[in-house]
Amino acid sequence: MATPQDVLPAPALLDRPDAPPAAEARIVARRKPGQWAAAAVALLLAAMAVNSVVRNKAFQWSVVADWFTARSVLDGLALTLWLTAATLALGFVLGTVLATMRLSANPVLRTLAWGYIWVFRSTPPLVQLLFFFNIGALYPTLGLGIPFGPEFVTVKTVNLMGPTLTAVIGLTLLETAYAAEVIRGGILSVDRGQLEAAAALGLGRWRVLRRIVVPQAMRAIVPTAGNMLIGALKGTSIVSVLAVSDLLYSVQLVYLQSYRVIPMLMVATIWYLVVTTLLSIGQYYVERHFARGATRDGLPPTPLQRARAAFVRVVKA
Repeated sequence: MATPQDVLPAPALLDRPDAPPAAEARIVARRKPGQWAAAAVALLLAAMAVNSVVRNKAFQWSVVADWFTARSVLDGLALTLWLTAATLALGFVLGTVLATMRLSANPVLRTLAWGYIWVFRSTPPLVQLLFFFNIGALYPTLGLGIPFGPEFVTVKTVNLMGPTLTAVIGLTLLETAYAAEVIRGGILSVDRGQLEAAAALGLGRWRVLRRIVVPQAMRAIVPTAGNMLIGALKGTSIVSVLAVSDLLYSVQLVYLQSYRVIPMLMVATIWYLVVTTLLSIGQYYVERHFARGATRDGLPPTPLQRARAAFVRVVKA
């Protein structure tokens, strides 16, 4: 609906001496030629970009179609999805513990949690993976015992962790640091007055956490967690340096033998686009679920509901 500042009475009516009152004058929307021109230029540039990709023979789209559903590519995709799910799930479990430590009244726990987050957020993920992969050079043996005293259990670290286990551990520890800050921010977003009101009503801590804190904190956690999920999916590509057969490494093996670099990279790119699109759709509906009751006007219609309403209007017209 046009807003008051975007509409003006029809000039033809204003010039007539017998024009009706302003309340009965026909309202027309203000013309915005600049917006239409900008939209036309943007569409033209987008069409040129799509045309340059589709008609460029260097992409070798026939090769892309042949390898898109190849067994090696699908196996790499499955490992990528597994790594993403495993590291993010473990990261949020450990991140919840770390966030609790940061919110604790104990200064020792707060300091240890802050130090962990500081280290893992300040160093590149690739450097962390390489350190874990070469753990045998740093610590030939790992032991459990009394500090500066005897060790009860010792394990040789040579060949202890393979590439896949190294990737899981390294990515999990990294995601734990980010998940802890996401969860802590979500908990802090809940108004303290609601916690005081719940305490005045005599509600128990578990009920306050389950019925008041978590539902409201999730509205702040879900968008960032969704971005973390998509980032973790793309971040798994760095494990290819450890010869882990993820999606990127699988296509690398193919183009190193066939020298079809561009089409094989396009295979990986399209798969990443497909998966991230599906994850974005899921994130959208999860956000809507936790946004219920956040506004008095209710939730805006989904794209599917808007398309259905537009189809009904066209049919009725």
